[in-house]
Amino acid sequence: MGAIVWLRRDLRRADLPTLAAAHERAAGGEVTVCFVLDPAFFDTAGAARRAWLAATLLALREAYDGHLTLLQGEPAEVLPALARARGAGSVHVSTETEPAGAARDARVRDALAEVGVAWVETGSPYMVTPGRVRTREGKPFEVFTPFARAWREHGWRAPAQEPPSLVLAPAAPAGESWSRLEAALDAPGVPDLPPAGEGAALDRWRAFLADGLAGYATRRERPDLDATSRLSPYLKFGVLHPRSLLADLEASGGPDAERFVTELAWREFYADVLHHHPESLEADLRPALAGIRYEDSADLVEAWQQGRTGFPLVDAGMRQLLATGWMHNRVRMVAASFLTKDLHVWWPAGARWFLDHLIDGDLASNTHGWQWIAGTGTDAAPYFRVFNPVLQGLRFDPDGHYVRRWVPELAHLSGATAHEPWAVEEGYAHGYPERIVDHGAERREALARYAEVRGAVGSRA
Repeated sequence: MGAIVWLRRDLRRADLPTLAAAHERAAGGEVTVCFVLDPAFFDTAGAARRAWLAATLLALREAYDGHLTLLQGEPAEVLPALARARGAGSVHVSTETEPAGAARDARVRDALAEVGVAWVETGSPYMVTPGRVRTREGKPFEVFTPFARAWREHGWRAPAQEPPSLVLAPAAPAGESWSRLEAALDAPGVPDLPPAGEGAALDRWRAFLADGLAGYATRRERPDLDATSRLSPYLKFGVLHPRSLLADLEASGGPDAERFVTELAWREFYADVLHHHPESLEADLRPALAGIRYEDSADLVEAWQQGRTGFPLVDAGMRQLLATGWMHNRVRMVAASFLTKDLHVWWPAGARWFLDHLIDGDLASNTHGWQWIAGTGTDAAPYFRVFNPVLQGLRFDPDGHYVRRWVPELAHLSGATAHEPWAVEEGYAHGYPERIVDHGAERREALARYAEVRGAVGSRA
């Protein structure tokens, strides 16, 4: 009897434990590898995310030598039908803990049970499946540092090996499914995408290990430098598993490798938080700012979305996002602070915009990164922290290279003057917009609003 591997956030072939589990269950029979274009997920995604998924799936078909079945429709309907057609006795998946994905899986599991097909979960998109790392009292962690310590102590399995005798079933007819993916790549609003697929991801990782890891701990905050791994788009869809990365990092050691592991731990922490608090997708995790006054100015929000706020670092980041589907993490924080603290907009509006346009838009990390900036989320980040976009630019883009790359209206300004066009006579000579708000005044307003609900005011730029 055959078996089915249903891929979701594990769009790879290497280090995929579901393949080994399906092979064992099939007892030498054929294993059908499939992906389902679920309208609830695909049709509601932004153009950038659909295109990146399309590019990834097209590359994945090559990785499986054409043995990738592409289905369209409600998974609870098409997967039982595929199991009947293939004579499969089991469907194998990586455990999904995001709220919508987990609810979908419950429906599919019930539908498969009705036709006598087993549901088998093996592994997850994370080193440690969310929910497994607990305090000594058996409770979820609420703060990153103790979570990271326990997460390391918990440990994880070694990378999985593909069974040498694995037999992949031929792909089922896909109708118009593949052409729909090709159309997604040509849709309006699709940014310039990086190379897709496992091979491209591994090339990027090897190049980073060879040339980028040294100095990562100190250089990673600089958006003007190519000092990050740029692996997040691949991790988003599981083109690489973080377990594989850690296996390579073990041989490196030192503060740079340790810093990279810490960044992976943040991803795991936020996934764990979302698992325990699914309501946090659309609601404040912490009630500290309940009742605070928010604004809803469509014109100001649009200026932020399009990178025309008049604050160079913010605008550079937002334009990078629109052009590439990616933004440097430091600039993400500054842009998020500007929307929530300078424009006084509730964080879900920004989180949704990022998720629509980021090709690496991880639901948990995006949501709780925004909540951390807004002061409603995890850890000890002060709710009254207000990033000064000019000071942040001078500190992390000291020569203005990042700003000049993404804001051509400021290309004529030399050095750090690109961060303060209002301070030089020719600053607005090429049409750069003036500031839409006064940062100092809006910072004071933000602190006043916090004082209304908290009764205390502090500051930290």
